[in-house]
Amino acid sequence: MERRETRVLRSIEEARSFTKERPLGFVPTMGYLHEGHISLVRRAREECATVIVSVFVNPLQFGPGEDFSHYPRDPERDTALAKEAGADAMFMPEAAEL
Repeated sequence: MERRETRVLRSIEEARSFTKERPLGFVPTMGYLHEGHISLVRRAREECATVIVSVFVNPLQFGPGEDFSHYPRDPERDTALAKEAGADAMFMPEAAEL
């Protein structure tokens, strides 16, 4: 498999610009990637010109008493795993961006 640089996109505008006029495979996650996520990235790589993995831990998905601050996060690990599987970019926005 050809190795490419995996870009990290932090804003919606960056993501729009990156994907303009490209067939896109999009793999949405809450991060801390596992083999299920990686299999989706590999499949998207087979079928699409561009593959983006999103990592967004949505604070609205956590109810009262659930600890948003302790949800596992490792963006460097996630980026490395996604890159190895063939992702072209990581969309990692802050909550304020959305």
